[in-house]
Amino acid sequence: MDTMELTKIVGALCGALLILLLGKWAAETIYHVGGHGHGEMAQAYSIEVEDSGAEEVVEEGPSIMELMASADVEKGEGVYRKCASCHELADGENGTGPHLFGVVDRPIGAVDGYSYSSAMAEFGGTWDPETLSAFLAAPKKYLKGTKMGFGGLKKDTDRADLIAYLQTIGS
Repeated sequence: MDTMELTKIVGALCGALLILLLGKWAAETIYHVGGHGHGEMAQAYSIEVEDSGAEEVVEEGPSIMELMASADVEKGEGVYRKCASCHELADGENGTGPHLFGVVDRPIGAVDGYSYSSAMAEFGGTWDPETLSAFLAAPKKYLKGTKMGFGGLKKDTDRADLIAYLQTIGS
C-alpha cells in the first residue's frame, strides 16, 4: 500500500465522521423540543387537573414510644455499629461526634468539651426519644447546619431499637 492509498482511506474516514457530526447537528436543530441546556427536554404538553378539594391522607405508623415498647436492645446494639465510627459510649470520651453516654433525656448540645455547630448549640431542648427519632431519621433535614454527616436511619424500628439500646448506656 502506498501513501496515496493511505491518504485516501484517512480522508474517507474523516469525511464520514464529518457527515455524521453534521447530520447529528441538523437533526438536533430540526427536532429540538425546548429546554435551555444540553439534553434538557421540555414537556410537550401539560395536563390540567382540577382540584378535588380532598386533602391528601398520610398514613402514619405507630409512634416511636409504641415502637420502643417492643424494641430489641440487642438489635439496637447492632444498629449502633453505624454510629461507632464517630461516637463513643464512654462518659467524657468524645470522638468525631459527642459521646453518647446518657444521651437519652440529656439536654441537646450539652456535652462538655465538645465543639457543637452553632445550629446544634442554639437548638435547645432535650434528646427525648421523639426528638432523637426525628433527628436520626434525617439529621441534615431535621436540623439545618448540623455537623453530623450521617444520612439517617430510615426504618422506624431501627431507630426504636437504637434508642432503647442507648437508654441502657449511662442509666
